[in-house]
Amino acid sequence: MLFEPRSGRLAAWGNALLAGLVSPDEAVLSIVGEDAVHRVEGLPGEAGPVGLTLALGRMRALGVTGLRVALPAPGHPLGLSGPPEFNARALEAEEAVVAVGAALGLVPEVAEAGPAGDVHVSVTWHCLPVREAPPADVPSLGEAERELAEALREAAVVLTRLDVAGSGPVADAALSAYRARAEAGREVLAPGYPARAVRVLALAQRVDLMVSLAYENGHGGAVAASEMAARAEALRPVERVARRALVAAYNAAVEQRG
Repeated sequence: MLFEPRSGRLAAWGNALLAGLVSPDEAVLSIVGEDAVHRVEGLPGEAGPVGLTLALGRMRALGVTGLRVALPAPGHPLGLSGPPEFNARALEAEEAVVAVGAALGLVPEVAEAGPAGDVHVSVTWHCLPVREAPPADVPSLGEAERELAEALREAAVVLTRLDVAGSGPVADAALSAYRARAEAGREVLAPGYPARAVRVLALAQRVDLMVSLAYENGHGGAVAASEMAARAEALRPVERVARRALVAAYNAAVEQRG
């Protein structure tokens, strides 16, 4: 399946709501997606957890004019600006949303309940103070698009060289699903995003899918531990490029207004 972080949905549809391009109900439904419920805890002025509709309205009242995404990984604080406490929580969750116009950030905590096949997912967004400073290592859309084109070529070369599983029924099904959704013109971003951001996001998801298939669809020829380590080392820069591009795409609505 395609990588669509919850922080990306919150930022994209939150930005559309803040810009007056969608209704609160439409924004919340799109953010929640297939989850059961999303709530926000720790929001200034609120005594306890509140629903997304109230939270987004409250954030607007606090001066929030836009939302940015952070997708940090160990050694790569992508999209973060501090302080250390917030960065640590975001790194643990591997994602976060950082507000523009108010020194606030949101980190998701995901909980699952219920038997297999009927799992209900609830998300609590923890609101924390952030440092108002430029986010770390976020490229422009143009830079991200150029990096992705090179990453696609590099990923294909790496997978061929290491003989990892990039074919077979599982891979074919995943790639077919990707193409079907792309051809159906699915709305990969909310209203208000430039066409280039949509293109960059779709390409970043394709790169991420290729890397995920390499890890998940068996070991291929990389049987020895040393060969598996070589595969991970070779794919790490490709993963990094895909994450940078995802952040650039989700943040594009804010950047084009700024």
